[in-house]
Amino acid sequence: MKRQYNRKDHFYHKAKSEGYRSRAAYKLDELQTKHKIIKPNAKVLDLGCFPGGWLQVAAQTVKKNGLVIGIDLKPLEAFSEAESEIVKVIECDLYHEDLARSAINDYYSEKFDVIISDMSPSLSGIKDKDQAESVELFILALRYCDLYLKDNGSFISKIFPSQDMETTFKEHKKNWTSFQKTTLKSTRTSSNELYVIGKGFKPKI
Repeated sequence: MKRQYNRKDHFYHKAKSEGYRSRAAYKLDELQTKHKIIKPNAKVLDLGCFPGGWLQVAAQTVKKNGLVIGIDLKPLEAFSEAESEIVKVIECDLYHEDLARSAINDYYSEKFDVIISDMSPSLSGIKDKDQAESVELFILALRYCDLYLKDNGSFISKIFPSQDMETTFKEHKKNWTSFQKTTLKSTRTSSNELYVIGKGFKPKI
């Protein structure tokens, strides 16, 4: 039997009470607790950053000498003055790589220590369509690793399981020292999402 979707679950209410923009903040917090991907002073690129929960957690982790740049088509609500010292948001289509590159360079012209992505397709309920779009977004996130991630950098990305996703995962595993999938306690019980953790990025030659 399909698990019931509950938008206003425990993590939803916790996010509201603790000032996070979405319950998804606890996913990155859980990933960070388990895997220590983001370090103080790190430079982080957040792909598909709306509504900003991951930006908040990343900013708290990199602290005042770090930088977190988020990109999304949707405009985000303004951040606090303190957060804005660390967080920079770009309103841009990630598929327009030249525009994204120009906008990123306005804030930071080197490669990033970490790239994170909680991107998800707008689910239609059509299984094949949703799975194909999920694979496409995962490939897009990996493309940004090729463009913007440092040698030996780290990566986090949401995925949804499918045969095509498994094939894509295996194809790209060789580009990392460690490339693994994990489930999260903070994922909704109705979701089958997984997260990929990449460490030790080895750029293509």
